[in-house]
Parts: sequence; C-alpha cells; structure tokens
Amino acid sequence: MNRLNPHSPPAASLALDDFGRDRCAISVVLPVFNEEGNLREVHRRLTAVLRALDRPYELIFVDDGSSDTSLDILTALHHEDPAVTVIKLSRNFGHHLAITAGMDHAQGDAVVLMDADLQDRPEEIPTLLRKLDEGYDVVYGIRHHSQHSFLKRLTSQLFFAVMGRMVHGFDLNTGIFRAARRHVIDTVRQCRETNRFVVGLISWAGFRQTGVVVEHAARGAGRTKYTLKKQLKLGANTLTSFTIIPLRIATYLGLLASLAAVAGAAIIIARRLFWGLGVVGWPSLMVAILFLGGAQLLCMGIFGEYLGRVLAEVQQRPLYVVSRRWSRTRTAA
Repeated sequence: MNRLNPHSPPAASLALDDFGRDRCAISVVLPVFNEEGNLREVHRRLTAVLRALDRPYELIFVDDGSSDTSLDILTALHHEDPAVTVIKLSRNFGHHLAITAGMDHAQGDAVVLMDADLQDRPEEIPTLLRKLDEGYDVVYGIRHHSQHSFLKRLTSQLFFAVMGRMVHGFDLNTGIFRAARRHVIDTVRQCRETNRFVVGLISWAGFRQTGVVVEHAARGAGRTKYTLKKQLKLGANTLTSFTIIPLRIATYLGLLASLAAVAGAAIIIARRLFWGLGVVGWPSLMVAILFLGGAQLLCMGIFGEYLGRVLAEVQQRPLYVVSRRWSRTRTAA
C-alpha cells in the first residue's frame, strides 16, 4: 500500500450516504477499444452494483475508434439505459486519451476509472468508495493474483521498477482501476499535455492517496490490446513527461566517451614514449569509432524524443476529437 502526503489533514467526508441525490454522485469512466464480447456483461454488473448504492450515477463509455461492433452495442445500451453516456472518438487516439475524454465529460462527485475487459471487477467499486470516506482523495486497486500473462507481468514490473528509480517526488502505482474525488479529477484535467500517462498525472497531483487490495479477474472475452510495442511507447512517454534523467544520462555518456578518448590517447602516447611501440591496428580504431558513433546516435535519439514532445505541445492540437456523443440529455453529432 502506498500513501502520498500521509501527514496532510483529512479531506472532507465523502460517505456514500452523503452523496447528493439531485446531482450525479458517481461517474464510471470506461475506455473501449474492440470489446464487443464484454460490454453487455460489464454494463449488467456495473448496473447491479451501482443501483445497490442507491445514489445517482452515470456510466461513460468512450469508444476509442473500435473496428468491431462495440459502438453498436454501446448505442443500444444507451437507448436501453439513460444512465449510459457514449462518446465516440473520431479515430483511435489511445487508451489514456480515451480516459481523458471520459474524465472531461464526467459530472460525478466521485469518479471511478476502470477498463471494460472485466479484469477490473465492478463489485470492487464500493470498496474503493468506502476508502474515500476515510479521508483519502484517491484510492487505487492493488491487484491480488494478477491474471495477466507472465510476459505482461514481467514487463509491467520492469516498467514500474525503472520508473521508481527515475521519477522522484511521487509514486507511480500500477493499474488504471481507481476512484478519485471531484477536485482531483479537475486538477488532472488542467494538465493538457499530448503525450500523457493518466496514472502518473493522478499521482503527480498529490493529495491523499492510498491503495486497497482487489481481486484481478481473467479477461472476459477477446485479447489484451496492450502489446509490447504499446508498453514501450507508454514507457517512453512516461520518462519524457515526468523526468529529465534521460538527458542527464546522455550528458554522462558524452563525458564517459570523452574520458575514454583521453585515456586512450594517454595510453598511445605512453606506449610510444616509454616502450617505442606504434599505434595498435584497426580493431582498436573500429571499437573507438563504433563506441563514439553509438553514443552520439543514442544522445541524438534522446534529444529527439524530447524535441518531438515539445513540437507536439507547441502545436496545441486537441487531445482528442469527439465524433458523436449520446447522453441522457442529448444526442449530439
């Protein structure tokens, strides 16, 4: 379990019985990308859980450019259940931008973020909300017996181990499944960087955060959308968004290359002056050239990553484009 700012004063109580009945009390945000086999079941289970809480709620499904029948199922759910809001993005913008779109549209006093693949169990939501009532601003789920593949667990552990070493001042915690108070969501919404890691932004925001152990279920249907390539991209985004350590590594690498060159030159001079030996042949020369060339390319790549993100930010394009929205108040094209 992790806590941020444990000595800060408790936040105002957010007991389930204190949620206003005339406004939306709970918003559940679910990004969707080709989840046709899970949507009706996740809706059924969410509805059962939230109705038992007897407080106004909304379910916000963000279709992130699905190519299957996910959108058709979601629009049918909207017509069957007025609590369902559907946001259709114009294309696939990515998991964390879809979550951002959902947070931008959420109206609840408490906002729950979760995936639509049924690995985040809807039945755990009351546990998160009860923990909020203890004075925390963010409560995230700590997966018990993760159902991910061995490779996925290994890469995730490696990712957070590296992030923990490089990103200081706040903690990054695994999994999107969490509940947060309104003011936390509003704070994160003010962060509009293009390359975003929502979990990191919530941790960066501070406030009082803690985790609770939750059951991690097997995927309901379909296959995971987080490929190794996407995980690597997420890692690069996180590194360049929350730390400048890669730039410092490039500096240290350049310094190391310079020291190695000076040492090599000293050895050559010493061999010539004291032992009368000539310059060693081409293998040593090739090693030096390859080392320096590799170091230069690595440094240029690191600089390029940061420069590309600067370009993306100064362009100030919208984070996402909403193609259409179906909500309880209106259907907008």
